[in-house]
Amino acid sequence: MDKTEREENIKGIAHIYTSYNNTIIHITDMAGNTIARVSGGQVTKQDRLKATPTVAMFAAKRAAEKASEQGIKEIYIKIKAKPGQTAGPGESAAIRGLAKSGLRVLNISDITAIPRGGPKQKHGRRGRRP
Repeated sequence: MDKTEREENIKGIAHIYTSYNNTIIHITDMAGNTIARVSGGQVTKQDRLKATPTVAMFAAKRAAEKASEQGIKEIYIKIKAKPGQTAGPGESAAIRGLAKSGLRVLNISDITAIPRGGPKQKHGRRGRRP
């Protein structure tokens, strides 16, 4: 297998963190080395727009350009949100932006943590009484 044949199949992982305040797209290679990291705040300067789908799509396009320069052609996508919450509004727009930028999407998985009870609540068994 020569070098040109190997470069065609370089794969990466796109970690997409979406909340209702921001969208962060972090592309790594399979070993975990950072290739591109773009957030909504790098695309727009207005805080209220950082989590919108439009800004998420532009951030994904910028991250995909950086990844393509490094030779990545195929990506796995991992979506994460705050534990116990749904993903923010930029989730699907970021995926669409990565796919439209020429990267081939191999798999999409949601890795959001699920709370399972958590630590013991304070104030005893009968709760807080006024």
